[in-house]
Amino acid sequence: MNKPYMLRNIVTIAALLIAVEGYAAGGGGDLEPAEIDPGNIASLQRGARNFMNYCSGCHSAQYVRFNTIGKHLELSEEQLIANLMFNAEKTFETIQASMPADDAARWYGTAPPDLSLMARAKGADYIYNFLQSFYLDADSPTGVDNTVLAGTSMPNVLWELQGYQNAVFTEHHDGEVTTLVFEHFEPATTGSMDAEDFDDFVRDTVNFLVYIAEPIRSERRVIGTWVIIYLLVFFVIAAMLKKQIWKDVK
Repeated sequence: MNKPYMLRNIVTIAALLIAVEGYAAGGGGDLEPAEIDPGNIASLQRGARNFMNYCSGCHSAQYVRFNTIGKHLELSEEQLIANLMFNAEKTFETIQASMPADDAARWYGTAPPDLSLMARAKGADYIYNFLQSFYLDADSPTGVDNTVLAGTSMPNVLWELQGYQNAVFTEHHDGEVTTLVFEHFEPATTGSMDAEDFDDFVRDTVNFLVYIAEPIRSERRVIGTWVIIYLLVFFVIAAMLKKQIWKDVK
């Protein structure tokens, strides 16, 4: 293997690692950044509480176990049982939705998705903006719609915290075609939290969703760093060996 080829492979691997990290963190488009901190244990603990209190009634997270959460979030078994395990008996169980899937499909038209890998599928920015973007819509079966995912069948489960809001749209005309373009939100009712506290609540929740999508993320990053260092050292050694072996070949 020649030196330029080896260097190209190392650069490619590093670029792929950076790209994967960036995709998991963001959602693209005109979305506001979530600005989460996956290393903030206190935020993850609050996010776990938020998820179990407001999400697990309808959504499962069947690819993560309670004892894994306890290990990474520095929670004892007693704390897990008291604060997170509302519908489970053993710490090795996964997070299951309280609502039966058949009932959910009948009531909402579709069963709520499992959220284990939602952050990897959609990105943290998407989920953050989605949870912030419900607005009153009298034509919707749930009474609300969402500017990020129009026509969503999910009700606004956080309305007591955020309050209700109205979406302001403007008409844009292109020939005979008229489209509505979202401009901004206006509060309709007040919630139990002010805007800053609710924003922190959503960030913590998104942070937890990013964590459960890849519980060993921090370990992977450490291992990945050492792999890159190993490859760089190996490249230097291989280059020196090649030079020594072929020094007499003209």
